[in-house]
Amino acid sequence: MRARLETARAAGYTQTPGASRTQYVAGMPELAFAGLSEQWLLRTCGQLHWNALAELAGLASPNFFDDEGQKSYAAFTAIRVREARLEEVGEHQHFAIEADVKRIAHARHFGVFRVFTPESAIASVEMISTFVRREQSGDNRSVCRAMFGDVPQRAIPAGAGELAAQAKRFRTGDWTRHGRLDRKEHAAQHVVEYLPCPSLDFNGAHLLYFASFQSMVERAEWHWRSAPQSAPPCLVERDMAFYGNANVGDRLTLTFGARYAGHDGLSHWCSIARAADGARIADVVTHKRWSHE
Repeated sequence: MRARLETARAAGYTQTPGASRTQYVAGMPELAFAGLSEQWLLRTCGQLHWNALAELAGLASPNFFDDEGQKSYAAFTAIRVREARLEEVGEHQHFAIEADVKRIAHARHFGVFRVFTPESAIASVEMISTFVRREQSGDNRSVCRAMFGDVPQRAIPAGAGELAAQAKRFRTGDWTRHGRLDRKEHAAQHVVEYLPCPSLDFNGAHLLYFASFQSMVERAEWHWRSAPQSAPPCLVERDMAFYGNANVGDRLTLTFGARYAGHDGLSHWCSIARAADGARIADVVTHKRWSHE
């Protein structure tokens, strides 16, 4: 073990000053078919982010109320998974998540989560959050930003600015290329309807959970594949931008507007909207490599 830790240090995986580190051992809850579960990772990073917000605010638990005294929750506006090699984690594997969460502007925060085994880094997760509340009780369509006027604005890290700018391009449609995916050259039109399940897709705040967006895109991709008996491709990068939410019973429309499949892997762009009113609530761009198993 000491030799592996020395290898990790030599490769530059020493702890970031001011960051926290949590150790894990991969068991069935942490694992998926081919390595570390992306959904588990997103959920875990989300909770680490949530706990860090409470610590930054000097609270014993993440129980927030806005300037008007309304119950508020942290909602992610943009998430990026980068340089993923989740397939390198197997059963009983030791790994760690390093969390570095900073306030960047009023109620907005930026979290960077580095995932690594003793041998190497296997993923980086970046998350921008803001605080939200419901304008109308029980209606997730009325979710809006919560105001925290006494929170000072901080300098925005370069990574946060880049991620926020990409999310804005998704929201406005002002983008043509993302990695190898060309929006025009690889244009597609594949539509999937999805009805979120309350016991699986919503969280304890009765909001459609951010990690469920990744899950529904994965399901839609798998159903769309021409050779479902083959090994699933492995995640390399995923960008998600969030604009709204949905109520229990709201059907969603997943529209794949671009898709690339080549020798180097699979990429696609999926836009998610509420079926009833057409309101777009998220965009997800995914890049994967083919599995050689």
